[in-house]
Amino acid sequence: MPKINRPRRGSLAFSPRKRAQSPIPKYKSWPQHTGAPALLGFAGYKVGMTHVLMVDDHKDSPTEGKEIMVPVTIIEVPTMKVAAIRAYSQDTYGKHAFTEFWAEPLDSQLSRRVTVPKNYDSAAAKKKFADAIAANLVAEIYAVAYTQPATITGVPKKVPDIMEIKIAGGDVAKQYEFALGLLGKEIRLNNVIEAGAYADITAITIGKGTQGPAKRWGIALRKRKHSVGGKERHVGTLGPWNPHHVRWQVPQSGQMGFQQRTEFNKRILKIGDNGAEITPAGGFLNYGVLRSAYVVVKGSIPGPAKRLIRIRPAIRQGEHVVRSPAIQFVSVQSKQG
Repeated sequence: MPKINRPRRGSLAFSPRKRAQSPIPKYKSWPQHTGAPALLGFAGYKVGMTHVLMVDDHKDSPTEGKEIMVPVTIIEVPTMKVAAIRAYSQDTYGKHAFTEFWAEPLDSQLSRRVTVPKNYDSAAAKKKFADAIAANLVAEIYAVAYTQPATITGVPKKVPDIMEIKIAGGDVAKQYEFALGLLGKEIRLNNVIEAGAYADITAITIGKGTQGPAKRWGIALRKRKHSVGGKERHVGTLGPWNPHHVRWQVPQSGQMGFQQRTEFNKRILKIGDNGAEITPAGGFLNYGVLRSAYVVVKGSIPGPAKRLIRIRPAIRQGEHVVRSPAIQFVSVQSKQG
């Protein structure tokens, strides 16, 4: 009898498949950056998809130099604000938050997310921050930035989303001077990345709740008489007798979706300020009319419409070369069906 063999169903690389702790994605690593200090991230809200016509500029592509249709995702990227700068120290046990310095005064919208202190000694906090840098106690500096969803109409909320964005480039002293220049001010996507560059897009995927192993892991359905017992979509076996427990590799039912995922090396095709120029007739499905700044990303990205999207310069760009895209046409045909 021939040996029956096949690859396992579903990747174990994403285990455990549980719900994300927050709809705001978190980065544990950042790209290497040399030169002048710069921010390494931004955030926006997913709008929807359309398609563009552009000249294929990939070297050795079968359609190089010809006009091709490319599916794209639109992300609305209103300006963000820097509420604070945070210093981290480094020891043998890892990285630890050391001190922080908040802007003054803070926006009233920010009080919807955090408790704004009534009496804050900004001078003392700034002195502690500067003394820590002088004493060589600071290893990394982050900007505590927040979005401004109240300025857009597609997302029905006013509560800002707060996140840390790393500041890299130069030494710590230069990073501190750069961070002070950003404190309390608005930042734009153009300050982080340019059109034609490659970025990593991170978001929380669409939540699907509790699902069985057939949908969650893609196991084969039971055939013929094996399904007579009414268990057509159950897993065939929970494992061997020894060891006397169900191993975590066994495909079982559980949470599906609402998990953090990162799409690497997504090309930024266009960054614009007037959303009306790419809004289709009748608006985007489940989002509406795009009115502020936006970014066009090649291909699809995780999450439903209105989901918070984080953008980071590509951390492993490899052989990809930054080129200025030649977009000929953006479809604004109605998506209402």
